[in-house]
Parts: sequence; C-alpha cells; structure tokens
Amino acid sequence: MAASEAGHEASTERLDIARGLENVPVSAWPSGAEPAPFQYMPDLVAGPGADIDPTQITFPGCICVKTACLPGTCSCLRHEENYDGNSCLRNIGSEAKYAEPIFECNVLCQCSDRCRNRVVQRGLQFHLQVFKTEKKGWGLRTLEFIPKGRFVCEYAGEVLGVSEVQKRIHLQTKHDANYIIAIREHVYNGQVMETFVDPTYIGNIGRFLNHSCEPNLLMIPVRIDSMVPKLALFAAKDILPEEELSYDYSGRFLNVAVGEDKEKLDNGKLRKPCYCSAKSCTAFLPYDSSLYCLLEKPNNN
Repeated sequence: MAASEAGHEASTERLDIARGLENVPVSAWPSGAEPAPFQYMPDLVAGPGADIDPTQITFPGCICVKTACLPGTCSCLRHEENYDGNSCLRNIGSEAKYAEPIFECNVLCQCSDRCRNRVVQRGLQFHLQVFKTEKKGWGLRTLEFIPKGRFVCEYAGEVLGVSEVQKRIHLQTKHDANYIIAIREHVYNGQVMETFVDPTYIGNIGRFLNHSCEPNLLMIPVRIDSMVPKLALFAAKDILPEEELSYDYSGRFLNVAVGEDKEKLDNGKLRKPCYCSAKSCTAFLPYDSSLYCLLEKPNNN
C-alpha cells in the first residue's frame, strides 16, 4: 500500500462523524473534509412544540418469558412477525400495497434481548461513510454489503410541533437544504397522525441521505417505547460496498401515491433539480406542498 493511501485510511478512521455515539464509527471522505457542524444524536429528541417526548416509555411490555414472541401470543406483534431469523424485514417488495408500521418489543418486555423482534433498537450495524458527491453535496454510502431487508439507519432529529415547522420553513432561503420530513399515517378511525422530524441542528447520519427516484432504501415508521415513531430505513434490495444509500423524499415506495405535483414551480420558484441519474428520474426533487401550505393557513388563535 502506498504511503498516501495509508495516510488517507488513517485520517478517515480518526474522524468519526458519529462522535462515538453509534455501535460503529462513521468515516468521512475525502481526507481532511468534514460536513458543517451539527449536534450528533442517534435517537429522536423532543424539539419545540412536540406533543410527546420520544424518550418517554409509554408502551406496556409483553409477557413472553418461556416462549418466543409470536403473533397471537405477543402483545407487541399485532399482525405477523416483523423480521425473519436473519433480522431482515419480512414482506418487503412490490407485492405489498402499503408499508405498515412496525411495533418492536421494548424495555419493559419480559422477552430476551436476543428476541428477533428487536432490530431497529439495536442501532447501526454496518460501516457507513459520509462522502462528498459531485453535484449533491454530502451523501452517505455503505462500505460493506447490506442484504435486502436489513435495517440500515434511522432518520433521527428533533420532533417538532406544527408551529415550529412553520417558523423554520419561513426562515429558509432557496439556498438552504430542507431536512424537515413529514410522516403521515392513517389510523383506524380515519384520522391522520403527523410526525415532523428535523435533523438540521440535531440529528444523525440519516441527514446525509440523498434522494433517488429509484432508491435502495425504504422508510418505515417503527415504534418501540412510545407512539412517536422512529423513521427506520431498510435495504430495499441487496446493496453493494461503496454504493450510495438513498430514499425517495416523497415517501413513495410501497405506498401508492395519491397524486403528484409534476409542476416545475413551488410557490413561484423553480424546483431544485434531481441528480440521481436513475432511468426513471423525474428531473426535479419531490416537493411536499403540504409543508408550505402550513404557512398559508390563517391563525385564528
């Protein structure tokens, strides 16, 4: 190995983007480069306006002591097993019409720590790297093979209330990256549960994931200790070493899109171009008009 190559490896190993807070260090490339400072946090934290503290334990635990956690006997498994024996997400693929939320066993459960319904809570298991892309700024890639269905990372940050989302979006300029993601889940009584997560100031490696019109990651809400879902990203296919990790910013994958804004404008401004290079690329990054509609709603209070 050449001296320059050895020096490059040593420098990237010394720099851990995760600041020692993950199971494995997260390196950066190129040597000597580092993303703009932010507070690293591997888990969700309560931000301004959050109704529920995501660190609170509000779910009861299961009582599976002598038997494995199985549907019908384990209170955490509502429909079927979430993962197979290799910790891979079950039923991942186009045959599923909708991505259903997942409930994992939690800290109050009486089952073993080796219970296979504990995956996302175990955190990062693969060596990942933050790297500088040619046109998309910083991105995230894997340094090792990731099998289809395995949990890759969480999209963690501040859980915000609607008013704070309005405030932060209002302060953004066209040059700022919009990290805020809105997750909307339809619950049994017809209501929609909304979760807003922003890793701009406090977040994890999920903030470096770029959009792709043909993503290799799928985002699914996973609940462990409370109703605040972890935004878990799973491998939608086998992912090779040094392959960039990506997901669809619009949230589409297993979920069917009801409607799509194909216009090139958002609030009178040109939308940002997409550089994913996929065959089905739509040329522009997805635009969540609902976030900006929040700004247009009158305040009657």
